[in-house]
Amino acid sequence: MTSFDQLLNMDDAALMLRVRGDDRDAFAVLVKRHQKMLLNFFARSGVQYDYEDLVQQTFLRLYRYRERYQPTAKVTTFLFLLARQVWIDELRRRKRHERLVDGLTAEPHPEHVEPVAANAGASGGLDLEQALAALPEGLRQVVELGVYQDLPYAEVAEILAIPVGTVKSRMFNALAKLREFLDRK
Repeated sequence: MTSFDQLLNMDDAALMLRVRGDDRDAFAVLVKRHQKMLLNFFARSGVQYDYEDLVQQTFLRLYRYRERYQPTAKVTTFLFLLARQVWIDELRRRKRHERLVDGLTAEPHPEHVEPVAANAGASGGLDLEQALAALPEGLRQVVELGVYQDLPYAEVAEILAIPVGTVKSRMFNALAKLREFLDRK
């Protein structure tokens, strides 16, 4: 039997092979090791309040799909693939919820509608996080994985299931849009 301290010294691939054999202590080490990385991924992806739940869902999927892990891929790549799918599922759930709410909500009476301030959007307080949040999802994910997670383009391409050339063009476009947003402010 391997002690917990020995597990802490193992690399991710060795831990994942133990998780495939139903070693819960090895799974706990992976969670501890990569939890903060996933929290940052979801926070930068635009999740505002339930990112901890999404991290938990990602680790549940990791355990559920542990047999699908191939030792040829990095565990972090596998985790980001799962996290991306969790995020996509969450966006779909939110859209279904919004459609339901919109369908159930009648048009408001004019006296209940709040007037739009004349200077709305002119606060001048746009920072990088707001600029990132304004990017389309595909561009934001490339920036998140390539810049914030410091992954090589090939790994970003694998995670997003797109060609490396597409990653490069999205990164170029994302950085141009960010520059444009920040220059305007």
